[in-house]
Amino acid sequence: MGVVVEPGVPPEIAGMLRANAPLLARIRAGWVPPASTPAPRRRSPSGVALLAATPVVLALMAVLLESPAAPAGFVLLGSFMLVVLVKTSTLGEIPETDRPYERTVYEQARLYDGRFLLPDDFDEQARAVLLRGQRAIGGVLRSHVNAEGLLDGARNAVMLPEQEWEIARLLAKLSALRADHRELLRRGVAPEVAAVIEPLERALATSEAAVVARVEALERYAGHVADAERAYHAREQIEELRARLPRYEELLAESGADGLSVPELERLAEDADQLERVLRRSVSSAHEAFRYLEG
Repeated sequence: MGVVVEPGVPPEIAGMLRANAPLLARIRAGWVPPASTPAPRRRSPSGVALLAATPVVLALMAVLLESPAAPAGFVLLGSFMLVVLVKTSTLGEIPETDRPYERTVYEQARLYDGRFLLPDDFDEQARAVLLRGQRAIGGVLRSHVNAEGLLDGARNAVMLPEQEWEIARLLAKLSALRADHRELLRRGVAPEVAAVIEPLERALATSEAAVVARVEALERYAGHVADAERAYHAREQIEELRARLPRYEELLAESGADGLSVPELERLAEDADQLERVLRRSVSSAHEAFRYLEG
């Protein structure tokens, strides 16, 4: 699993955070990159060369202006001076490099602190539950039936990332509380406190069960989508075979074997209709499961 980012974070920033889990872990541990410093500057080589050549060119122009070709000399001199003016205006500083990438990540991590979660925020139990939810969400969003609009793609694109974030957020809190609880038990519990421990453990278990129920609802939805996906691909294959059927019938007629038509070929239309019904049922079931997720 990687970095989980709140859906409200701008996509370009979310992509940067997801791509830099190790760096974010170092920042979380207290590492600070060097502060930005002015980048090394350089002058334009062509501009410098042009300025160096100016005295020589002016001397040649002076000779040319005293010759019969003086009008042409004036034109050349004017053109040269125009080029010199343009180049000197661009002799300003040109940045060699941008600020360090790590500094950019650091600044964005501070700006969006609390709106992303790292793998280290989850204990082993929580990580397993989160991965189940992410697999279910990924299966839905990558499906052809979702891309083709048979599901509500727009709502999926909004609601499923929100579900992932909410599940991750709750699992991170649960992981932190479980770590504190284990530390408390490791230090030993006084008899006066023992009576409180059991209700706290029940609260942890109940909270985990509620999060797991969310994940199971996602898995049911993903299961219906998977059924629809299988029916969708099977239907496509049947339609492709139906398009080829006249060629098979033509071959049978030309070979004098048209009375021996393969029964399976004749059932293609029936199979296609059946798959269409299966697809519609699967999509309808997926919609029902989606409404359950919203509730």
